[in-house]
Amino acid sequence: WFIFSEVMFFAAFFGALFYIRMFAVDWLGGVGERGPSDMEWPEYTPGWPMMENPNPERFPGPEKIINPLTLPALNTVLLLASSWTVTIAHHGIKEGNRKKLINWLVATIALGLIFLGVQGYEYYHAYVDLGLTLNSGIFGTTFFMLTGFHGAHVTLGTFMLIVMLGRAMKGHFDSDDCFGFEAASWYWHFVDVVWVGLFVFVYLFGSGLFLEAPPF
Repeated sequence: WFIFSEVMFFAAFFGALFYIRMFAVDWLGGVGERGPSDMEWPEYTPGWPMMENPNPERFPGPEKIINPLTLPALNTVLLLASSWTVTIAHHGIKEGNRKKLINWLVATIALGLIFLGVQGYEYYHAYVDLGLTLNSGIFGTTFFMLTGFHGAHVTLGTFMLIVMLGRAMKGHFDSDDCFGFEAASWYWHFVDVVWVGLFVFVYLFGSGLFLEAPPF
């Protein structure tokens, strides 16, 4: 039930992203009936990613957006690799090989920490070099909300794996009694799957590289 609640949590945020891209941005540009929008923002043309907001004086848009084939692609490789390493660690439990369990669990934790470090640098790069901030209108807000909440879940997942590492070093797991580790690994796979969705819908389709691609 915990992971199901997490699925619903992120589904709500992906739904908000879909709503913004499919409806809200176009409505701000007066698509359909150019009523109040045409009077308030006559020169605004809707588009995604939003490099210019309807009221740029109050909410200046970002100067640039993050290239998805750089830091985001690296983080994708890191998390996909971590899913592989945590699976090998699980095999170590089933085989009764504690050394294998510990070594590959350490590798998984290291990959998670590197991911968080890269994301931290990505945020610094966005704020300092690209002008992409929480105040950059709808695009900036959705970007930081989605990736930020995911980063918080990766942080939690990494902490859970560190706890599992401590238990593994004390010999708490065997092939018939390892539910705690399995639950932590399921959670880790979950945050990996969420990241793949973020990479596709926030970074790739949000970068303008696939102008003809559907939003979802």
